[in-house]
Amino acid sequence: MQKRKIIVLENSLKRLESYLPNLEQQNPKISKANVAWQLDHSLKVFNGVATVLEESDPKMYVNNFSLMGKILLRINFIPRGKAKVPKYLTSPETISKESLLAQLTVAKAHILATEKLDKNAFFKHPLFGNVNKTRALRFLKVHTHHHLKIIKQILK
Repeated sequence: MQKRKIIVLENSLKRLESYLPNLEQQNPKISKANVAWQLDHSLKVFNGVATVLEESDPKMYVNNFSLMGKILLRINFIPRGKAKVPKYLTSPETISKESLLAQLTVAKAHILATEKLDKNAFFKHPLFGNVNKTRALRFLKVHTHHHLKIIKQILK
């Protein structure tokens, strides 16, 4: 089961990478942010979650995952425009292709490292509570898919 989730994440990263030629594209009717911002944000979340998972102490994990988190992950949905991006995930004004490529390289390495983590490796989400490895992989899939959908709509 975990292997399948890893493959899905690898494919998501490939899809993100496929949009690199469209960095400057934007559509204010869909999002205030351009494609570069969507890519940068997705990769910052991906790498941030993976780093925290790797650094977490599985013995400290307490299952307090919220009902809202369970529902949203179950239906593979993140509402658009409802969450405020934390400061540490804010993208710079100028996002270069090189910085995105570097983040992609890091994300690919994180996937390999994440596969070997304890099932109770976790990160704390401000709305969902503690998110263990299994749910974290699903969260990354759903979050990345959310931004891929926005990118597709921007490019229509």
